[in-house]
Amino acid sequence: MNAPLNLENLTIAVIGAGGKMGMRVSNNLQKTAHTVYYAENGAAGQERVLATGRTLTDTAIAVVDADVVVLAVPDIALGAVSAAVVPELKTGAILLTLDPAAAYANLLFQRDDIEYAVAHPCHPSVFLERHTPEEYADTFGGIAAPQDVVAAIESGDADKQIVAETVIRVIYAPVIDVHWVTVKQLAYLEPTLVETVACMIGSLLNEALKETIETVGVPAAAARAMLLGHTQVALANTLKGDNPFSDACLIAMDYGREMIIKENWKDIFNDQQLDLVIARMLHLDAVEH
Repeated sequence: MNAPLNLENLTIAVIGAGGKMGMRVSNNLQKTAHTVYYAENGAAGQERVLATGRTLTDTAIAVVDADVVVLAVPDIALGAVSAAVVPELKTGAILLTLDPAAAYANLLFQRDDIEYAVAHPCHPSVFLERHTPEEYADTFGGIAAPQDVVAAIESGDADKQIVAETVIRVIYAPVIDVHWVTVKQLAYLEPTLVETVACMIGSLLNEALKETIETVGVPAAAARAMLLGHTQVALANTLKGDNPFSDACLIAMDYGREMIIKENWKDIFNDQQLDLVIARMLHLDAVEH
């Protein structure tokens, strides 16, 4: 029987350490007592890693003794990268990905004697109480502003979940809570809820702002001030129930739904549409389960 791991000093490998997320998670791991190996194949990424004073390690060497291997690579590369990395892992190691799409689509190279986990940051809430300039500046999370994380571990092994959560709380620090769900549930959160809906609406708001400025001729400062303030009020009223909308606003909201929203928009919350959007994201013909 294997001895329990020392959660204060795990061996962790970051693959893709010079990418956008690789740099973020590495910055936090570097502050800990964990033994961390940083691997990066791209020349530009290697330069970024070396510029921080971190040492680069070949992938094969970085992963061989790792308790947790973090794949901080683009979604579309996870299949190929996992095929190269997973055969080199020790029995019982945890493969941690940062997005659920590849795991849900069964693109990760499989081994029965390792664990698969995925964890995605929620990012600091729009309603987060902030106290310092650093917290206000950290809109993405992982630097100063606290955030939640949603995660899944495919085996449901409680001991491995503890190990995974230890690393998750470090790479996305400061973390308020880690919410454990299934891989499929996490896929419905990201992309469906937050990318298909929330990020799309954010983009739509920006397009509407440009139309207000460029087509209607409203001064940019006035239009932006009105939109940003009312975006907070709209979210507070709808998601927290802070203040009721006026009767006139409710009529305008109904008109907006008629003009902008398709009647069947909730179809995005069925499995066929989830498979479709993930297949598009990963440039696949289909998602196989």
